Amino acid sequence: MALHEVLSALADETRRAVLQKLREGKISSGDLADAVGLSPQALSYHLAKLKKAGLIYETKEKNFIYYELDLTVLDEAIVWISTLKGEKNDEK
Repeated sequence: MALHEVLSALADETRRAVLQKLREGKISSGDLADAVGLSPQALSYHLAKLKKAGLIYETKEKNFIYYELDLTVLDEAIVWISTLKGEKNDEK
């Protein structure tokens, strides 16, 4: 995923709240909407942004959609931020 999509997704307070809730584990979209205080429509908008950034993924089980974190894309962001800060990797 593109770094700008990740940073854009993380810039929004509501999406950060969704990610915080997802830290607790897999959750259905309905339960997630209730937990973060959003309507299903509003949550859907934010979930689409997070999925596009590669920060979450969904699985379907029967009639339910569940969401989970996928923070592997943060590695690229961390490397970029470290470089920006002037930090160097210790290579041996």
